[in-house]
Amino acid sequence: MKTFQLRGKSEEDKCNNNSTDINMISPLALAYMGDAVFELFVREYLVRRHAASVNKLHREAIKYVKAGSQAKVARRIKDFLSEEELWIMKRGRNQKSSTPKNADMVEYRHATGFEALIGFLYYQNRIERMVEIMEKSMSILDQSDERERQNET
Repeated sequence: MKTFQLRGKSEEDKCNNNSTDINMISPLALAYMGDAVFELFVREYLVRRHAASVNKLHREAIKYVKAGSQAKVARRIKDFLSEEELWIMKRGRNQKSSTPKNADMVEYRHATGFEALIGFLYYQNRIERMVEIMEKSMSILDQSDERERQNET
């Protein structure tokens, strides 16, 4: 699914991509943006993959973007990440945040770490790497979903 494009940056923005600026953004703000980027990626993935009603697409999207799923990805993707990416994910995971509504705190923190990583890559304009990680995430979740369906039968 290499067609995912989120935004364009001007050549000036690309040249001025300064790592100091990214350090000024809180891990929770990175997670906030990462949540939106991942949600958009999942929606595009589902629309391209399924000819389904909007209601069904919404239900499917929830399976991918809920904290439990993102936490599963965060735990399984570690070997795929660079030291810098692991550090960003840990930084996001360790931030104090509000109490989650529909997840336990450990899952929520791991999910926040994953979202912070996506937000970080987005702000660094490292779109190819971001997409690579999100595609790997979808693969992990699809395989997990397939195993769960097989166990039900």
